[in-house]
Amino acid sequence: MIRVLLVDDQPLIRSGFRALLDLEDDIEVVAEAADGKAGLALAKQRLPDIALIDIQMPVMDGIEVTRHIATDPALDQVHVVILTNYGLDEYVFDALRAGAAGFLVKDILPEDLLHAVRVAARGDALLAPSITRKLIDRYVTQPLNTGTDKGLKELTSREREAVALVAQGLSNDQIADRMAISPMTVKTHVSRAMTKLHARDRAQLVVLAYESGLVTPRNT
Repeated sequence: MIRVLLVDDQPLIRSGFRALLDLEDDIEVVAEAADGKAGLALAKQRLPDIALIDIQMPVMDGIEVTRHIATDPALDQVHVVILTNYGLDEYVFDALRAGAAGFLVKDILPEDLLHAVRVAARGDALLAPSITRKLIDRYVTQPLNTGTDKGLKELTSREREAVALVAQGLSNDQIADRMAISPMTVKTHVSRAMTKLHARDRAQLVVLAYESGLVTPRNT
């Protein structure tokens, strides 16, 4: 059973998402909150698998909630998915850097919402290649922060190659084709790289790959 926490200051959004999610046999909404502070408290109490969190809320915004969850070892298994009205804006970018597993636009189709919850519950990032491209474009206009490059020395050459391909938005199957290895081996390389770079998930791995200088926009 996938346990979901809903955090949004709009009652209509929460009730609509709850009605849809509760219809599924493998998904259960365990709690909901109208502001970030209450949402964070419920995350600690209920330990959901997925926290669907609005990015702009009173008391504590979604970015701050995400940062608290991402840095709390007790909440290591909680995957944050950001909800937004506007697509990949500055707030979403900051939320990904804070540790969010991905983001969803609030007018998402019902079937896409259900798919996204299941994908995030598996620990996969909700970053399509087009979204990764927008992240890359953002780095074209911002200087790289090389303060996160210490972990790169611990990566093997194959791990570095796998991370570089992840940062281009490729799936495990596509990376397996590029590297001539099995998808399971790709998953192992990516998992080990995440551990060494202290990345919670694939989304943060993409950000770290560019911040560290492992991948630069001109390489993509």
